[in-house]
Amino acid sequence: MKVVMFPGQGSQYRGMGKNLFKNYRAEVDSASTILGYDIEELCVSDPARKLGKTEFTQPALYVVNALTYYDQIKANNPSYLIGHSLGEFNALLAAGAYDFETGLRLVQQRGILMGAASSGGMAAVLGLNENILRRKLDSEGFSDIDIANYNTPTQLVVSGKNESITRIVQKFDEAGIKIIPLFVSAPFHSRYMQDASESFAEFINAFTFHPLRIPVISNVTASEYNNDEIKSYLSRQIISSVKWTDSIRFLLNKGITEFHEMGGTILSKMVAEIKNAVELTELKQQPLISVEKKSLINTPEKASVFEYTTVSKAELATRLGSKGFRTDYGIKYAYLAGAMYKGIASKEMVISFAKAGMLGFLGTGGMSLVEIEKNIQYIQSVLTSDHVYGMNLLHHINDMDFEFKTVQLYLKYGIKVVEAAAYMQMTFPLVYYRVKGLKKGVDRNIICDHKIVAKISRPEVAQLFMSPPPEKIVNQLLEEGLISLEQSILAKSIPMSHDVCVEADSGGHTDGAVALVLLPAIQMLKASLEKEHVSVKSIRIGLAGGLGTPQAIACAFLMGADFVLTGSVNQCTVEAGTSDVVKNLLQEINIQDTDYAPAGDMFEIGAKVQVLKKGVLFPARANKLYTLYNQYNSLEEIPAKVIEQLEKNYFKKTLQSVWEETVLYKRSRGDEFEIKKAEENPKYKMAMVFKWYFGNSSRAAMEGSVIDKVNFQIHTGPALGAFNQFVKGTDLEKWQNRHVDKIGVMLMEQAASQLEEKLLFITNSK
Repeated sequence: MKVVMFPGQGSQYRGMGKNLFKNYRAEVDSASTILGYDIEELCVSDPARKLGKTEFTQPALYVVNALTYYDQIKANNPSYLIGHSLGEFNALLAAGAYDFETGLRLVQQRGILMGAASSGGMAAVLGLNENILRRKLDSEGFSDIDIANYNTPTQLVVSGKNESITRIVQKFDEAGIKIIPLFVSAPFHSRYMQDASESFAEFINAFTFHPLRIPVISNVTASEYNNDEIKSYLSRQIISSVKWTDSIRFLLNKGITEFHEMGGTILSKMVAEIKNAVELTELKQQPLISVEKKSLINTPEKASVFEYTTVSKAELATRLGSKGFRTDYGIKYAYLAGAMYKGIASKEMVISFAKAGMLGFLGTGGMSLVEIEKNIQYIQSVLTSDHVYGMNLLHHINDMDFEFKTVQLYLKYGIKVVEAAAYMQMTFPLVYYRVKGLKKGVDRNIICDHKIVAKISRPEVAQLFMSPPPEKIVNQLLEEGLISLEQSILAKSIPMSHDVCVEADSGGHTDGAVALVLLPAIQMLKASLEKEHVSVKSIRIGLAGGLGTPQAIACAFLMGADFVLTGSVNQCTVEAGTSDVVKNLLQEINIQDTDYAPAGDMFEIGAKVQVLKKGVLFPARANKLYTLYNQYNSLEEIPAKVIEQLEKNYFKKTLQSVWEETVLYKRSRGDEFEIKKAEENPKYKMAMVFKWYFGNSSRAAMEGSVIDKVNFQIHTGPALGAFNQFVKGTDLEKWQNRHVDKIGVMLMEQAASQLEEKLLFITNSK
């Protein structure tokens, strides 16, 4: 038993149907003639930006829905058909009520009439069921507002006059109720569309319809169409509520087991929520939760989503993870955003997270000290002392002096939180930062003013961060007068970091670890170390890598993560400090569109980074350079034809020019030793020349240099591909609508909902 579903207004996007038009030239040409404009041009490129206007949106969606149905379903007729609002016209077309051209004329007139309406708006209300929303509308004096869409049991849309919609948005927002104004020009599916409904009834009266070959479910009645009431239902639909939830329940009661959506996922997600609610109701018809003050994880300080059952989804999201972690950092959500090098994790990103009650880290990797300082000054000029933010601190294997100067800069500006990345051992600067923040409180407890979130992907490194600072380094700090005697003593009783973030496979530098394997291993390591160091008990363990959807976030917390840290999902947003060209590439990727390439900063040892593969040649070319490096001992040994290829396609200049630029750069940094080493060691020189390509490919991507697009080096992971698929067909499909704080809250709230639903299911299972 299968039902085919057709989406309605709101599911349109530029580029829709681009692979269909060439296969259905007769229908496309006929549609363009009827409409008076090129329908293919409107859908694919939308040069005049008309696709978002109702009078153009509705015919465009009708045509693409129809072609998609012809292309996918063919002779395999479904058991039922259903469409959401405008999509119902496609359901009737598929059922044989009229031909393609007749349906298009109906939709064209409907779009014109609805597009001409004005003086009203709509807003989506999330998290409330119908009964609660109706009571609130009555008690708050919103009798002039109608419920326009019953999309799911907790996703409703209200419709009314502009002033009333503005007032309810403000009122609900102040009360902590999630409400989102919709970008529409009129109060669709409400009493205010009466004129449009009557005009459409007059227009449709001139048409004759055929008996339906396949049952169609009406938005108006949430039951099957009667052949003699098609005209009435289609006219009434304009002023009636879209009863989507009841329609899906009707189909479920009919034994439907498969729901197939044409061209998107919006309706499928609604169906999944409705099915889940129906299953829970059937399991047990009584209050579902009786697990007050209990958690899936037996840690006293945990405050999981499962503690209470009468709070909103928004509040549940603030209870995920470790309560102690949230309290210590002064944040609302146990949600962190990792640093991305060269300011991709920008100052604007850090500020957005701080204001939303989350913790973000500035991507200082690749920045000069001057650039880092300017960013700190800007952040501190915008945020107050109540806001929390952090800085990235990278382990500089070959430049310990820079690492130490970075720490000095952080101490100068009172930076309280750093994200320690790429550390394989404890270094003098890192230990200095940690121990310099130690002191005793009035209750004689140790206060750690300098917090370190340590990103690790190996148990042996995790153990270093879970252990006290190395005594040898502490003694050296004391001897040099950088710390006090009291601080050197206190250092013996605290771990290097109270917060360890397990980093599974991710964008950029990665060990390719699997979260399901690595997180439990580090949790068990902590348990074993507690016997040696009492302070280990207070260590929190978070998870990063692959977190691009609510399901992934929910899994992290179910596995016992105290906090989560995202990365890739934040780099394709308004706040990300990279070029629009890069963002345009990233918003199109799927989970399979990344690859591994050598890391430019650790080229010689073959360390890997995960990078974008789709639309660029960087991974293949970077791996080719590493192969050449291993195969030959000098540039002179490489065959002339290969050199010619490198100069033409990779470097776009001679290798001699590259070497000369490299020398100038090294001298500007005072690296005469490196130049001398390269002149004495041909293989080292070859590595330096090849590494120029890596630096240039990153710079070109950051600057959006279209002429060098194929060589872009863009660090990213499959989590972004998963996120892209999750938001496909919504406003968040385009990066211009993505804001890091909104994404963070959305992921946490939906993860909380999923966890709550699963617990309810378990609680009511017998």
